[in-house]
Amino acid sequence: MAVCRVNPLTLSTVWHALQSICREMRHVVDRTSQNYLIAQLHDVSVGIWDARARTVAIPIGLSVQYLGGKLSVEYVLNKFKGNLNPGDMILVNDPYKGYCCHLPDWGFYRPIFYRGELLFFTMVRAHQMDTGGAYPGGYFPNAYDIHAEGLCIPGIKVMEGDREREDVMELILNNVRWPQGVRIDNYAQIAATRVCEQRVTALLDKYGKETVLACLEEMMDRTERAVRATIEKIPDGTYYGEAATDDDGTELDVPVWVRCEIAVKGDTLTVDFSKSDKQRKGFVNCVFNTTFSNALSALFMFMDPGLGEYHNEGSLRPITVSAPPGSVVNAQYPATVGASPVSMGHQIIESVVMAMSQAMPERAVACWGKRYEHYFFGLDPRTNEKYVVTTFDIAGGAGAVRGFDGYEGAISIGALGEVNRGNVEEVEARFPWRSLRWEFATDTCGAGVWRGASGFHWEVENVGGDAGMATGSSDGELVRAPGALGGEPTPNSKAFLIRGSDTSQIRAHRLYEVKSGDVIRKISGGGAGVGNPAERDPEKVRWDVINEFIGIDKARDTYHVVIDPASLDVDIEKTSMLRSSQGKA
Repeated sequence: MAVCRVNPLTLSTVWHALQSICREMRHVVDRTSQNYLIAQLHDVSVGIWDARARTVAIPIGLSVQYLGGKLSVEYVLNKFKGNLNPGDMILVNDPYKGYCCHLPDWGFYRPIFYRGELLFFTMVRAHQMDTGGAYPGGYFPNAYDIHAEGLCIPGIKVMEGDREREDVMELILNNVRWPQGVRIDNYAQIAATRVCEQRVTALLDKYGKETVLACLEEMMDRTERAVRATIEKIPDGTYYGEAATDDDGTELDVPVWVRCEIAVKGDTLTVDFSKSDKQRKGFVNCVFNTTFSNALSALFMFMDPGLGEYHNEGSLRPITVSAPPGSVVNAQYPATVGASPVSMGHQIIESVVMAMSQAMPERAVACWGKRYEHYFFGLDPRTNEKYVVTTFDIAGGAGAVRGFDGYEGAISIGALGEVNRGNVEEVEARFPWRSLRWEFATDTCGAGVWRGASGFHWEVENVGGDAGMATGSSDGELVRAPGALGGEPTPNSKAFLIRGSDTSQIRAHRLYEVKSGDVIRKISGGGAGVGNPAERDPEKVRWDVINEFIGIDKARDTYHVVIDPASLDVDIEKTSMLRSSQGKA
């Protein structure tokens, strides 16, 4: 078939228009949703695919929610073959049938027609405040099967011809604990897909179908060439990486492992997870879509940063991801998957990062601070209404990359900083929890020539009534994520419940009762380091000591830099002697 040729200016305009449309979609959700997770923390993703389910534009969001979106679009196309019409809206959250990651992430898909022809799909996927199930919020570590985790929605039309199917929506909202709030969030997502449809239609009107589609073909070919060129520079061979989560939430304190082998041959790359653990009874299992998405996210970290916002179908063509059915990275129905975006999803990324740092040491990446979350649920005495709050506030910052320290405050290797930490005033206005302390914690960054970002010291007080607390899809109390090129791994995390004069340790993947007046204290580990810490510039070590990112003892024992405790200056002579004695000079 002949392809319409386009000039570079048109190509750039069309391509950036699609990126801008995605950002406008996210902005619509930000401004109109009410759920704290969506509106404040930005646990939402958007994208555009073509009528063949090929990835077109995915510049913003959480990789686990959209990088595997083509699998969900293929599912929708196959299920509704011959029965898709303008104004239809399909809702999917089923990890097994619909290729989603876990039940709280609801995806709304709109087919985009132009002059009667289906040309595109757009999707908005966001984390709902509740999706039914045994406990509010959706992170129950001991669910019997996935049905106990919440409402499992296969591809279903919630709108036809832009008219709501009220009976379908009523059935869905009758099975969540905050139906009005979820309804508002659903409408926000639907509105964003309508905006996308309007903008794409205007783009087609301005440049014509043939020109727009030709631009997409050219961009896909360009990104494919760029990714193949990157892979081709890697020495052929097999590279190994592994990472673990603390446990599966059911069999406690038994780490669950992801293991990957990355085979590079010419300009192609294969990621094989066949040596990973078998699927587990607990809620850390990943379906293939989660594994596929997170593996790609990790690989893209090693590509040219200039490609960051341009990845599309062409980026996927040189890469193959395989995971055996029945493994923890390709779990089979009815395995529970509630924690999988973090407690196994992050380990998928960590294992790939570990392998790729060996394959491409010039672009070595250290892992980010382990996700160390919680969620509370109870009754707010100020309003006499139920509440549930899930936050990312405690997670440590970014890992280092070769040449740069980890970015302070960035959250979650699975989101690469796309999600926000909470706002203290917003949290206290919405929920009966008072923030007592929230600051970088000294000596919680993985050491290296380039160190990781710090972890946090976080304390909150329950100023409401009795509540429940689940320590959610947390990690890092037992296991540590790897550094690179001799850098330290992520430090471990720890948490405590303080009730009056008693302090007791609380653990990840568990449920707790919290009384009024109880204080929760969490100290999280930060990002891992890159390179031998004893080779770090002594002046950078001094700066870290002055700013309390590391202590004087850590400076001496790990970085082999002697800091005068009075002046906080580097003792050059003692530092030289110490480094020489350690064979690091």
